[in-house]
Amino acid sequence: MTLPVPETMSPPLQHAEPSRRRHAEPEDCLVLSELNPRMVIDHLDDEGQPLHVLTFGSVREICPKCQSGHLKLVLRQSAVRVAHLFCTDCASCFDAHYPNGAPALTI
Repeated sequence: MTLPVPETMSPPLQHAEPSRRRHAEPEDCLVLSELNPRMVIDHLDDEGQPLHVLTFGSVREICPKCQSGHLKLVLRQSAVRVAHLFCTDCASCFDAHYPNGAPALTI
């Protein structure tokens, strides 16, 4: 499943003075593609062993699957093969890229 999601989910603020904040343009939207968790995280089959995965804070994007919370950024680490966005509510993983195909999660 691939869903376009605006990079900023809140409406732009209205100010009397010009603001540095700009309106979201179509090229600013992130395209989220759902990933199979077994392809991005190791050791999902070890039910008896706790999985230690660090998240690096919430991002602006809301989960397109459950629509209930902000996604969390998960970078590559010992048990994580691919940087991705993670929903703690429905346990879904997503890749993010821009409409032009450029990856959004690479440094």
